[in-house]
Amino acid sequence: MKQLYYFFRSMRPEQWTKNLVAFAALIFSRNMTNPELAWKSVGAFVVFSLLSGMIYVINDLADVENDRGHPRKRLRPLPAGKLSLNVASWGAFVGILLGGYLAWTLGGAFLSVAGGFLALNLLYSFFLKKVVLLDVVSISISFVLRAIGGVEVLSAVDPSVELSPWLLICTLFLSLFLAFCKRRHELLTLNDATSHRESLAEYSPQLLDQLVAITAGGSVISYAIYTIWPDTVDKFGTTNLVYTVPLVLIGVMRYLYLVYNKQKGGSPSDLLLNERFILIDVVAWILLVVAILWDF
Repeated sequence: MKQLYYFFRSMRPEQWTKNLVAFAALIFSRNMTNPELAWKSVGAFVVFSLLSGMIYVINDLADVENDRGHPRKRLRPLPAGKLSLNVASWGAFVGILLGGYLAWTLGGAFLSVAGGFLALNLLYSFFLKKVVLLDVVSISISFVLRAIGGVEVLSAVDPSVELSPWLLICTLFLSLFLAFCKRRHELLTLNDATSHRESLAEYSPQLLDQLVAITAGGSVISYAIYTIWPDTVDKFGTTNLVYTVPLVLIGVMRYLYLVYNKQKGGSPSDLLLNERFILIDVVAWILLVVAILWDF
């Protein structure tokens, strides 16, 4: 039983908050009260969580020797010797098969997206994470694929649910922003950072500061334009989504404060779960969006 527990720990359940982006289509298509579509979104979340969990295990298998010299990663079950390599390998294989089966039950289009998500992350684990800029771009694309998957799983039941280019743009900018903040944190806080992540050798604090600024601005501006875009106003019959922009802006500014003044940002999921200000801001944004779209 301990091996199963440590295998589950290696799946990083605390990181599954990233997969909540799969619910964006459910919220913005105003189908939260539709039980069938809500369960489809839950299914998409489960598949992405399962597949991403298997990717984390495979990542640990590939990096087990390097992780033993990392101040934080050495505490993970595999590098710490608590989880056997054999159990991790077979568990990842079975998990991927299960994830593929569950994706298949949600429709062919979603299966294709889930397959692309898995392939991209495997490519990242063994190659892309070593290439400057592509390491971050590939992470961002995996977020975009989560968003696309959230749409496809609904459109299989309700063809009126369509993929919005603004969903892709906003997801792209925000995920790039978070990823560049993470690279900056790693570069400035880890001893001999390049031994833990090869691509960091090609980054500099100045470059990352510029990239963080570009993507932070892009995140806020793209979302602000989306809220007042004619198609958005026509779809929802209101311009009131613009009132959610301040929450997005203050959330990004607070994150920048934590990155630059508190030397945080190494784990966006941890900040979301443990930083009270960020958590309240995100919950407030969700509640306000729901209230506006449902005319509460």
